[in-house]
Amino acid sequence: GGAAGGGYSQIVPMEEFKAAALKQLMDDQVVWFGCDVGKYLHRDLGIMDLNMYNYKDALGADITMSKSDQLEYGDSLMTHAMVFTGVHVVDGQSVRWRVENSWGKDRGKDGVYIMSDEWFDQYMYQVVVNKKYLTKDQLKALEQKPIELKPWDPMGSLA
Repeated sequence: GGAAGGGYSQIVPMEEFKAAALKQLMDDQVVWFGCDVGKYLHRDLGIMDLNMYNYKDALGADITMSKSDQLEYGDSLMTHAMVFTGVHVVDGQSVRWRVENSWGKDRGKDGVYIMSDEWFDQYMYQVVVNKKYLTKDQLKALEQKPIELKPWDPMGSLA
């Protein structure tokens, strides 16, 4: 969320990630991103969706954790970078994202994956967009002194 005084802490709300990515995609520009690609993924079908596997019924237990708990306990971190090349929008809201990966044409549908919006919320950690797609508050945050990450911080795994 936002820090005191209208600035930003290191946490950017997911809605703002999506808004910036949408603006750039709607301007026919791809969006580079970093995520935890190994979660709820079917590589051959090219689907990233939280409903891909039913672990609760298979294991007889709910093993889900919040995004912050996954980071804190080492269950999730940025493991791979890809690009968004499209998005399906219904009534102004993103529903699913078109992803191009570097794993070759034999994975997904000719190297293209579909990511559900819910998957985005849970496993997306970084998007890179042109500054012109940022809000005034986001641009102001760029003037703040950067936060130096420790070498073991999960947000530095793709650095």
